[in-house]
Amino acid sequence: MFLARMSISQMDVPTRQSYTMAVVDPDERTAAAGLTNVARSTASAISPAITGWAFSVAALALPFFAAGAIKVAYDLLVFFSFRDLRPPEEQRRASGAPEVGS
Repeated sequence: MFLARMSISQMDVPTRQSYTMAVVDPDERTAAAGLTNVARSTASAISPAITGWAFSVAALALPFFAAGAIKVAYDLLVFFSFRDLRPPEEQRRASGAPEVGS
């Protein structure tokens, strides 16, 4: 089960990175990538302390349910926040404007 979970746990990373690079101005891409990576790193650094506390009070299943709920909430939040926002390439294609380099 752990291997199955790990095989799909990071599926959103390439999509998030690609989408971020598509909608952010080129001169702000480094800052945007850094900000999203810092947020993920901070969550990864804090979670062992919370999990340790949950295990110490005998709430052995709590970290698993909490992680699943947070992941589902994150995926839904990303979907609903960005479902109507199109990258510049798609906006040009929808408007019939010629592609850059064509």
